[in-house]
Amino acid sequence: MKFKIFLAIISLTVSTISFGQSIKRINGSKISVDSLNAKIEYLMKVANVSGIAVSVFNDNKPIFTKTYGLANVQKNTAFEKTSIMYAASFAKIVFSYIAMQFVQEKLIDLDKPLVKYLSKPLPDIKINGFRRGYQDLKNDKRYEKITARMCLTHTTGFPNWRWFEADKKLKIKFDPGTRYSYSGEGLYLLQFVIEQLTGKDYETISQERVFKPLGMTNTSQVWQNRFDNNICYGHNAKGEPYELMKWKEASAGGSMSTTLDDFTKFYTALINRNGLEKKSYKEMTSQQIRIKSRSQFGPLASVDGTDNDNIQLGYGFGVGTFTTPFGRAFFKEGHDEGWGHYSVAFPDKRIAILIMTNNDNGESIFKELLEYAIGDKFTPWKWENYIPYNYIPEPVKNTYEVTSQDLDKYLGIYSSKQLPIKITFTKNNLNLIAQATGQNALTLQAIEKNKFSYSDEGIIIEFNLNEKMFVLKQNGQTYDFTKD
Repeated sequence: MKFKIFLAIISLTVSTISFGQSIKRINGSKISVDSLNAKIEYLMKVANVSGIAVSVFNDNKPIFTKTYGLANVQKNTAFEKTSIMYAASFAKIVFSYIAMQFVQEKLIDLDKPLVKYLSKPLPDIKINGFRRGYQDLKNDKRYEKITARMCLTHTTGFPNWRWFEADKKLKIKFDPGTRYSYSGEGLYLLQFVIEQLTGKDYETISQERVFKPLGMTNTSQVWQNRFDNNICYGHNAKGEPYELMKWKEASAGGSMSTTLDDFTKFYTALINRNGLEKKSYKEMTSQQIRIKSRSQFGPLASVDGTDNDNIQLGYGFGVGTFTTPFGRAFFKEGHDEGWGHYSVAFPDKRIAILIMTNNDNGESIFKELLEYAIGDKFTPWKWENYIPYNYIPEPVKNTYEVTSQDLDKYLGIYSSKQLPIKITFTKNNLNLIAQATGQNALTLQAIEKNKFSYSDEGIIIEFNLNEKMFVLKQNGQTYDFTKD
């Protein structure tokens, strides 16, 4: 059951737009600012979202910029356009913008192996910082093939982050350049090379090339003490704040803090091609590699399908891409505990939207909000795992008879020491529903006593109720999960 705790906060809004204006959508239709405002307030209420910040762009200019709700639920602090948010992977689009500047200045060649910019083999370089360094790659020479192009298109073969691996070690999981697999590690490597070439740390580079020129006075790749006075916290679905991470080390993969005001300035500059040559902008925001995976993360990330062939899902340099009847589009998301962000731009229509939320429920309103605000029915919400707040998975027929009461004994949240995810079990009538962290909800089929399957992906789940645990089997691998 969802917690009805945010009903009183939606009246706390901060805005500079004037009501009576209209917003043009990509299909040529228009909506009033008043109706968009009402839609956002409605979605916050039904999905229990503590705070949201939105900018809508027409003719590549922000015509609607507004915040709603609370930056801190426990203290009843209003969410303002100057509230300091964790940007999560929105940081990556800033880095890609900077990297493309270095490409057009010929400091970096997209297709030159990065090791050729270094004075010694990558594994031999000692790098200080949180889980940095490349000693783990010493016996895998494939690192010598990795280029800036591979880093920016997430095709290095690296995992997202090494600390998500069972052994916490960095490894190359497939031949570099052969397929898409989201990786903050890849951007971290390119950041390191750029720092070596420029002799500057990444925070300095960001300030010089983006934050200061654009007047982004409340944005930084490392936490600033002055931010303490205006913090926006990420919250769980109950409205409880998560511990705030105050980054001391700049990471291209996601250390940036920003505000709606500041990030709107950056996004305005990006979609208007400020700071980038026409060729660089087109390359950055156009498809460089097709994506066939059925999901961006989780087991389905390694399973190919045709789910998104209709939009030709792909990746450019630091942004995702897709096609629509209204022209091409590019997008970037940001996600962490308590944070859900999304941006998408339609260059041919000069229409875009920027959404930032500070609650685990935030992403559940993206699909409906995108469709209403700008007419975007094309964002691959299933691939992104933006499961709508009112989504009910399709039922399946069980081959072993169970009652709704039988399913109650399996419900709850389970964790594994082998995988950095939790799996939550709920039910829908006579079906058990499983949802892993960052993945789509799956409707399971009861096949034997205490045993369920998801045949599309070869998943078998067998519960041991006495031990309050279950075993998950897939692709020849076995993982133990215990109830929290």
